[in-house]
Formats: sequence, C-alpha cells, structure tokens
Amino acid sequence: MNRLFKMVALCIVLFLVASPVLAQEAGAEDAASSNVQFHLGTFAVPFGAALIIMGAAYGIGKIGSAAVESMARQPEVASSVQTAMIIAAALIEGATFFALIVCMLATTA
Repeated sequence: MNRLFKMVALCIVLFLVASPVLAQEAGAEDAASSNVQFHLGTFAVPFGAALIIMGAAYGIGKIGSAAVESMARQPEVASSVQTAMIIAAALIEGATFFALIVCMLATTA
C-alpha cells in the first residue's frame, strides 16, 4: 500500500506542476508560428486513462495473487476459487472499459 500511495502522490504532484504550464495562453510570437495550443484537457484525459488502467491492473493483480494463494492452501476448492476470480476480474475489466469510454467521450465534449 505504501508503494501505491507514493506512486499516486507522484502522479498528483506531476499533474499539479504541469497544469500551469499547459494552461498558459500562447504569446503573440508563439501564436503566429504555431496554431497548436495546449489546454489542460489535452493532459487530463490521458492522465485519467492512465490512472484507470493502473487501478484495474492493481485490482486484477491483487485478485490473482489472492486466488493463487488460496488455491495453494486448499487445492480441493481450486475450481470454485478460479471461477470466482474470473468473474471478479471480468467485473473489474467491465468497469475499466466503462471508465475509459467516459474518459474518451470527455475529449469530444
């Protein structure tokens, strides 16, 4: 849990440090040379998608490790544990895909 907290804190700090840079308006010389302007939304959507994927990977990893450990301790219930693990992983994947679709639709709004 400590490593996860450090990783999330680092991502939040990087997001807060980078947001003023991305929110600045282009100067007169920059606007003449380039039509591309960076907005905070161009950074927020990939950042959100990355957090979604990291959370799903962490959850599925925890489910898998707990399932393998329980199957090693009680081999006679391995089939029921495996079924429950697959159902839980599928639910996490479904929630992940829903969150990614919402995140992608936020770019068009």
